[in-house]
Amino acid sequence: MGNVNLSTLKGNDNLSTTGFVLRSGESSTVTPPAKWNGRIWGRTLCTNSSGNFSCVTGDCGSGKIACDGKAGSMPVTVLEFSLRHTHYADYYDVSLVDGFNVPAIIVPISSSSKCNSTGCAVDMNRVCPTELKTIQNGQVVGCQNPCGRRSQERYFCCIGGDARSNCKPSVYYSKIFKTSCPQAYSHPKGDQTSMFSCYDPVDYNIVFCPTSSNRLDNYYKN
Repeated sequence: MGNVNLSTLKGNDNLSTTGFVLRSGESSTVTPPAKWNGRIWGRTLCTNSSGNFSCVTGDCGSGKIACDGKAGSMPVTVLEFSLRHTHYADYYDVSLVDGFNVPAIIVPISSSSKCNSTGCAVDMNRVCPTELKTIQNGQVVGCQNPCGRRSQERYFCCIGGDARSNCKPSVYYSKIFKTSCPQAYSHPKGDQTSMFSCYDPVDYNIVFCPTSSNRLDNYYKN
C-alpha cells in the first residue's frame, strides 16, 4: 500500500496522528474526536530520499509522513467523514472527484442493519481513458477525474460564474467512473447514491486495496 494520511478540515479538532505507513496485510487504529470533519487517503510509491518524504500519488508536499493539514495531490481516492455533526448522525462517502489512485472501502461496524458500506473496490487504473492516465515508469498509477485537467475545470467541476449552477457531469467520463464505482462520488454535484449516514456506529473499518475476501460486495447491507 504505502502510506495513509488523515487530514482534519478547517475549524475542527485535530487527530493525534495524521499519517502512518501501512504495508500489505497490516492494520492500524485511529481514534478521532467525538466530532470530527476530515479526509483520509492513501499515498503510494513513497520514498524517503535524503530525509525528504514524498509519494508518486497522494503526495501533499510536506516532505514528511504527516501532511499537517495539506491536501493530497490529484489523482487520489478520498474518504470523507463528518462525525456527529448533524442530527447526531455520521456522514461518510468515498470520492473520486479528485481522481483515483487505489481502491478503498468504508465498512461501518454498527448494531444497526441500516448503516451501509460504501467505496470503490474496482481498480480504476485498468479502465482509465488514455487521456486521464497518470503514468510512472510505464505503469498506470492513477486516473485523473476530468476535474484534474485545467482545460476542463469550468465544464466538469462547476467553477466560475454560471458554471456552478449549470454544470453537469460529462456523459462519457461520468459513465466510466459511475459504472465502475456506482456508490462513489464522481462529480462535485454527486447524486444521493454517494452520501451515506449512520446513526449508531461503533467503529469504521477502512480497507485499502481490498482483496476477494474483503471486497465491498461482501460487506454491503441493503
